[in-house]
Amino acid sequence: MDYVSSWDFTLANYGAVWAFLVQFGLLLVFLMLGNILRRKIPLFRKCLVPSALLGGTLLLVVNIICKQFGFVLVDNRLMQVITYHCLAIGFAAMSLKTEKSTHKTNKAQVVEFGALQGGTYMLQAFVGLGITLIMFLFTRYGSKVISYICGLILPLAYGQGPGNALTWDINFTNIPEAMFSGNGSFGLSLASIGFVIASVFGVLYINIHKRRGNLVVRNESLESQTIDQTNPDGTEIPDNESIDKFSLQVGFVALAYALSFGFMCLLGILSKFTNSIAWGFNFLWASLAAMLIKFIVKRLRKNNIMHREYINNYQMDRISGFSFDLMIVAGVAAIEINDIKNYILPIVILSVIGMIVTYIYIRFVAKECFKGFEHEFFLMSFGTLTGTASNGMILMKEVDPSLKTPTSSLYILSNFPAMVMIAPLLFLLSFAGKSMTNAIISCAIFFVLWTVYTVFLFRRRIFKKRYKDSPAPVWQDKTDTND
Repeated sequence: MDYVSSWDFTLANYGAVWAFLVQFGLLLVFLMLGNILRRKIPLFRKCLVPSALLGGTLLLVVNIICKQFGFVLVDNRLMQVITYHCLAIGFAAMSLKTEKSTHKTNKAQVVEFGALQGGTYMLQAFVGLGITLIMFLFTRYGSKVISYICGLILPLAYGQGPGNALTWDINFTNIPEAMFSGNGSFGLSLASIGFVIASVFGVLYINIHKRRGNLVVRNESLESQTIDQTNPDGTEIPDNESIDKFSLQVGFVALAYALSFGFMCLLGILSKFTNSIAWGFNFLWASLAAMLIKFIVKRLRKNNIMHREYINNYQMDRISGFSFDLMIVAGVAAIEINDIKNYILPIVILSVIGMIVTYIYIRFVAKECFKGFEHEFFLMSFGTLTGTASNGMILMKEVDPSLKTPTSSLYILSNFPAMVMIAPLLFLLSFAGKSMTNAIISCAIFFVLWTVYTVFLFRRRIFKKRYKDSPAPVWQDKTDTND
């Protein structure tokens, strides 16, 4: 053995051995501290503010204080890397879940849920990009120019959280024509505000409609508490196998991400254009790879080649939840205050107007297409399209703890149509950042797509026709008064 070239595990090799573990440990410690704050401070608990957001904010504040004494606690670049990867890992775990719906769902409503998500993304993109295009025209000859493209980060920050907002913030920063210097902090700030909006305004909505008598909390049934979430139907591998069941779940997620990485590498070497779209959509490729794995597993089960169910929905939820919690803490902690000083005004304007248009649009669609459970549907959609799916699920469970309505089932089943309808936005991001002309063209396309999706959602009212696929609350409990 060559002892001269060997190395040890002491602080002399801190960067190679300890740096990542220390930063990872910081995330977990401050995540727990955030949970303590949420438990001990009634305001945070009542407003359903995520523990991860509190932990990330606390870590950000502590890091700012440490910098005043010349000590840097947080490695911003590593936090950004963790945020980037956790988004894809969370999406892969969500996409691997098998669609075991406990409700008789209406196929038209599945597509309508997807159309609502697509329509909200397009509305946020159109409004956000329109706002910063106007701001750019007014500031282009001044000392502080507002980039025309930064408003396009709004649907990514609100709709997909810190991961994709960070990715495209950095991508736009690296495009000279975009005249943008967010360095990741602009998108992370906007996403953090989205979490607060999802939580605070979701709680306000619940309280207001409770007082008006429009909203009745659906009581939790005892039956839902007795199901074995780790093996609900007895067909999965037991916990005492030679390999831990959770290890298998992590393996499936890792395989999905490995396949997506290979696909991104392939796209990267094909052409300059495909390279520009490959790495910014790691979450999309991870989702598609997960769907492919799920399809193969399903076929193997159907042909009796695989006799046990290896994918567990409950544990996939835990993996995605852990990934998104880490993503939120790391994303907030990675914000660099100096990078957003020149963008305070657009951040405030985009946050407020984005919240208003998202609220109004989802509220009208919920009334039109999801009668019988419009409040549950609104809370799920508003929480998801301003924060993350976790925010939406938490808000929805406040009024439907036992999942009596088909809202959660519709959300799972609508993932594919939603992905198809959101795809035009994702593939226009790089194009829009190349020039102001491209941004204007993209803005017009977003408006047209929003119009198409909205006409589809309101087709019954617009065309005055009774459709065969009109939603009917077949799941409804006759004793339930929330009609």
